[in-house]
Amino acid sequence: MIDDRYGQDVLAPGWREAGRTIINKQEATRDLVVEEVATGFCGAVTRIEKGIVTLEDRHGKLRLFPLGSGFLVDGVPVTLINPTMKTTQQRARTASGSMAVANAPARVALPSRIFVEGRHDAELVEKVWGADLRIEGVVVEYIEGVDNLAELLAEFKPNAKRKVGVLVDHLVPGSKESRIAEAVARGPHGRHVLVVGHPYVDVWQSVKPARLGLTSWPQIPRSIEWKHGICQALGWPHAEQADIARAWQRILGQVRTYADLEPELLGRVEQLIDFVTVDNA
Repeated sequence: MIDDRYGQDVLAPGWREAGRTIINKQEATRDLVVEEVATGFCGAVTRIEKGIVTLEDRHGKLRLFPLGSGFLVDGVPVTLINPTMKTTQQRARTASGSMAVANAPARVALPSRIFVEGRHDAELVEKVWGADLRIEGVVVEYIEGVDNLAELLAEFKPNAKRKVGVLVDHLVPGSKESRIAEAVARGPHGRHVLVVGHPYVDVWQSVKPARLGLTSWPQIPRSIEWKHGICQALGWPHAEQADIARAWQRILGQVRTYADLEPELLGRVEQLIDFVTVDNA
């Protein structure tokens, strides 16, 4: 045989692609994390409109880029394209992971309630479970702490058709919150009230630290007010209450779905929703 140092016919089909790197197409589905090569900007897909993709980074900063080449996914070059209708339909889920219900009619609120300790708890529950709660007709109220929980329950008068689920912070053995929960369970409304909680000092900690670019939440001495201490440790303004409010909005802005929250919170909220909706359909 004769060694053909020049290979086969250069005009054969596919000769133009020989030796070229094939860059795969990637549908720009919501929450897909991509990096734009030219600028190094890395963020999650939040919106697609008229050939423009909006990316949001971990600091909440938004940047717009045209679809096409020049992106990386997990370090691999891709060409971003519009998501197909099939993909869009497959992702029709709420932030909590439940299947979304399109064009659901408004539902009258159930007599049962879910109580949470503060405004931040309520805003987080609304962001992740709001669509589910509206479908179920469940109202979430914040009660400014649990010290007066017994009085609130006495006023609310829970019963089999008027249940109350309560989500509290720092529900660990020996804590004030655990003693209150035990007292409620023993009290006259115990059968129709469920008090559950997460182990964190504050609901802020239920957001996975990786969403803020952290490996873990800073440890704050008990002598320092926790939220102020967190802001100080992270180098954020913390002198005024308005600074704390802005810090929370910065944290909340990094939460898109249930996957951004710790399991210790997820399970408890789902438990409360089940408790207040069973036998109320």
